Amino acid sequence: MALTPQEKDLINELSEKAVRRFPHDEKMDRYYEGRQRLDKLGIAVPPELSRFEMVVNWPRVVVDTIEHRQDVKAILRPGSDRSDAGLLELWTANNLDSDLSLLNRDQMIFGRGFMCVGANPEDKSAPLITVESPREITVNVDKRTRRITAALRLYDVQDNVPRALTLYLPDYTLWAVFERGAWLEVDRDQHNLGRVPVVMFLNRRRTGDWWGTSEMADIIPLTDAAARTLTNLQVAAETHSVPQKWVLGMSKGDFVDQSGQPIPAWESYFGAIWANQKGPNEARVGQFTASDLKNFHETVNHYGQLASSVTGFPVKYFGQFTTNPAAEGAIRADEAQMVKTIERKNASTGSALGWVMGIAERFRTGSWPDANRVAFEWHDPGTPTFAQRADALQKLAGGVPIISRQGSWDELGWSEARKQREREYFEQESSDPYLGLLNAKDEAADGVVAEPAAGGGGVLEAPEA
Repeated sequence: MALTPQEKDLINELSEKAVRRFPHDEKMDRYYEGRQRLDKLGIAVPPELSRFEMVVNWPRVVVDTIEHRQDVKAILRPGSDRSDAGLLELWTANNLDSDLSLLNRDQMIFGRGFMCVGANPEDKSAPLITVESPREITVNVDKRTRRITAALRLYDVQDNVPRALTLYLPDYTLWAVFERGAWLEVDRDQHNLGRVPVVMFLNRRRTGDWWGTSEMADIIPLTDAAARTLTNLQVAAETHSVPQKWVLGMSKGDFVDQSGQPIPAWESYFGAIWANQKGPNEARVGQFTASDLKNFHETVNHYGQLASSVTGFPVKYFGQFTTNPAAEGAIRADEAQMVKTIERKNASTGSALGWVMGIAERFRTGSWPDANRVAFEWHDPGTPTFAQRADALQKLAGGVPIISRQGSWDELGWSEARKQREREYFEQESSDPYLGLLNAKDEAADGVVAEPAAGGGGVLEAPEA
């Protein structure tokens, strides 16, 4: 079936926007993968020296370090402080625990990321929630309502020409293929949502900007500078770090072995020239002083310090380490700016994920969640310091409990599954008194003393030093 004129115009408009964005996205992809070359940096490298090209992949360090600390802890319905089983089921059914890392990387590399929601033809109770490549999707945004009015996904590229597309509109989604020089509709889903089932995630969002900014933008110039220095270091190591030899009073024909056969160049270079047949007055051999390459090392370290300043990362992430490892408190202080950056990103990503789950609930139940707001809780992005946290909780409790047992579990960062398993353990112990005594006996054997309490029960205390 042929598309309508309005649909064709919309496809052409969004396709042109995608083409204009392609050079930027290609550049960001190359930097993340470490595939940028020195000729892209404006350096004229002779062909014979191309093997010495060296690229330090700091952009990937920045992106992956942040992504590794973005872990969802719980999904909450409006007005609830407990993880919702229904939303968690949708999350798990679509493998979003693993796919969330794809989304977070996309938006930090390209400045934007996308998730799409659609009907599942195999299971209507579990709508499809997918992470889509921002290199394939382009959207139109209503600046007044800040909502997506149309989205186009171009894929199945052959010879730089997309052969398939998906057009997302507020009331329907259509799929088309490119055949005989025209787009032909192959399927249509009349969902009547009243909004486009596509959610956009923007990195470093700014008012009026609907493209986002790559997290690598600040580190790219320093990466280029470090790449230049490292390439020069590679060349210098080959030409200046090994002492250069000099010879007077000898010709190329003098470099022969005992049978008169020419000696290979590398063999002559590394010492065979000392076994020449000339007399002491006919030939003189010596060497120059090797160059010190310390200046290259200091320059790269300086670039690493600058990279630390513009990203807020500890300088150790850019290759500089101290002899003694830092204490827990020092680690937390050193990572304060980085952790705050991740917390801000989690808040922004969580708001958009709430819209995704709201749309999925609409597909599943036919109605929107209350106030259409689903909240996400995240694990602490700071470096785990379990001993420090446990000690703080013990001091907070003191002689009078000030937080509940389950509140302590939350502070420890346990998942809902872990907390539920612990509740089952307590139920087993309460229903079987011998099980509780056996546990106490095992702990006593490990160095924990059980002393009787006034009520006839047992309390576990660590032995005094």
